[in-house]
Amino acid sequence: MSISTSMVKEKTSLKCSELRNTVLEMCIKAGTGHVTSCFSCVEIMVELFYNKMTEDDVFILSKGQASPLMYAILADKGLIDEEELWKFATKDGVLGVHLDHHIKGAVITAGSLGHGLGIATGIAKARKLDGRPGIIYVLLGDGECYEGSVWEAAMYAGNEKLDNLVAIIDQNGYMVTSGTRRLEFVWQSFGWSEHLIKGNSIDDIHSAFYSNWNSPEERHKPLAIIALTTKGKGIPFMEGNTMWHGKAPQGEDAERARGELNASSYKENTQEKETQEVMYG
Repeated sequence: MSISTSMVKEKTSLKCSELRNTVLEMCIKAGTGHVTSCFSCVEIMVELFYNKMTEDDVFILSKGQASPLMYAILADKGLIDEEELWKFATKDGVLGVHLDHHIKGAVITAGSLGHGLGIATGIAKARKLDGRPGIIYVLLGDGECYEGSVWEAAMYAGNEKLDNLVAIIDQNGYMVTSGTRRLEFVWQSFGWSEHLIKGNSIDDIHSAFYSNWNSPEERHKPLAIIALTTKGKGIPFMEGNTMWHGKAPQGEDAERARGELNASSYKENTQEKETQEVMYG
């Protein structure tokens, strides 16, 4: 790991902590919001929005319940007014619980699941026909992959060899009330290149996006990154607990969530700094 890479990793880690705090406070204030669905994919979206994507690229949030995280990033990027974050899910604000394409920076309306990959596939195909550059990224939930429309799009994209399309599957293991099946090897059968990573590991995510996945044997294939994540990552009492799906902590639970999140962020950031001191002095 180079010094510059280490600095990017530290900056990425700090941004993840900042956004988790923002999302938690947004949802506590609103009394609603999918906190745990946001927290499982923070590292993925931070890597894309702050390190990887260029102005030619497109990002589609298909798992629309993670809208608070998307809104927090869009506000941080200056695309929407930060004041709107604190009116999330209220009659006085414009930011709803589910993602709305009328919001600047949001490509689709999502919440009714299963549509993002089809739209991303269409954009990727259009870019190919027009000879335009750019990668189309789409983030899906693993529960969302129970929708048949996902696999219709996956089959078409594989058949059309859309190597400008990247699907990231947030495999946090849970739907509303039950677990989900693992998705390794499934995408390969539809003609995709497939990578399995630890989805809350900054190192793994960075490697997946920057590795030479378009090797000769995988050339001209869309890429599926199956990211094994923890639902509610950063707040231990909410992690992997279906009772917190679509709920924001209130009262004593809110204070506990704040405390556990701050402790988790401090531990991760301290470990990162200690690693740098050992490596670079």
